[in-house]
Amino acid sequence: MPTTAATVAAKPVRRAPTTRQRERAAWGFVAPALVAIAVFFAIPVFAALLLSLTDFDIYALADINNVRFVGLQNYERLFANPLFWTAMKNTGVFALFGVPLSITASLGAAVILNARMIRWRPMWRVMFFAPYVTTLVATAVLWNYLLHTRYGVINWAISGIGLPPVDWLGDPSTSIPAILMFVVWKTFGYNMLIFLAVLQTVPDDLYEAARIDGAGPWKSFTNVTLPAIAPTLLLVSIISVASFFQLFAEPYVMTQGGPAQSTVTVLYFMYEEGFKWWNLGSASAVAFVLFLCILAVTLVQLAVAKRMGAYE
Repeated sequence: MPTTAATVAAKPVRRAPTTRQRERAAWGFVAPALVAIAVFFAIPVFAALLLSLTDFDIYALADINNVRFVGLQNYERLFANPLFWTAMKNTGVFALFGVPLSITASLGAAVILNARMIRWRPMWRVMFFAPYVTTLVATAVLWNYLLHTRYGVINWAISGIGLPPVDWLGDPSTSIPAILMFVVWKTFGYNMLIFLAVLQTVPDDLYEAARIDGAGPWKSFTNVTLPAIAPTLLLVSIISVASFFQLFAEPYVMTQGGPAQSTVTVLYFMYEEGFKWWNLGSASAVAFVLFLCILAVTLVQLAVAKRMGAYE
């Protein structure tokens, strides 16, 4: 026993790490991620900013010496282009209607699937999430057939109730709603899983207390569920705004920007500037204008959410 006690007493005591050591360890853990962000994001963004101040085009691809510094001329020509403002308007319409529709559909589906009386919940989750992981081009082509004027299933259902068929993708007044239907159907499953995960963290005691106080389903939703998931709701809204501002593949596959340029988005306009007309300097300017628009809307969302108490 004395020998054991002496051995224990002689064993060196490990000191707690200092604040500086903890900071060094933390920087060591995040360093690989910071390097990846710098290499694959910060440097390309800075290079694109410089590119937007030049007349980089197809001739510069052949000889870099053909590049000239033009300052803000790309931005001036961009703001004088009527098609750019048409693309901005179309993108704003997509975001204005698409974000609320997507969030409402995903939150509604999450609330329903979170209810205990729903049977086969794993199957429903897979079914709702499946469109999100399905190839976008394949689903867009499928929706082209569903929306076809003569033999589309949607027009067949409309004619069944006595209404005339709708030229969904050939009429400027219905082309954006048609694409919005597809985009919401395609993407709401991802947000649904986020909402479903946070709904399962809301304590049942809160709902029980609300029921004891006489609150019905709607009162419980507005006074218990929404305040509990407010930070997640803010996150999903920011993600949704960014995704709807960057719509490209859907109008590209379904309408090619038509009819009458009614579905040309900012990203579609940037694609044509850069890879159809090879005005890469102008395309970079479009990218930075789009970035500033997304940043401005995100800051407004954060300010409104902070005033409403969604986060501290």
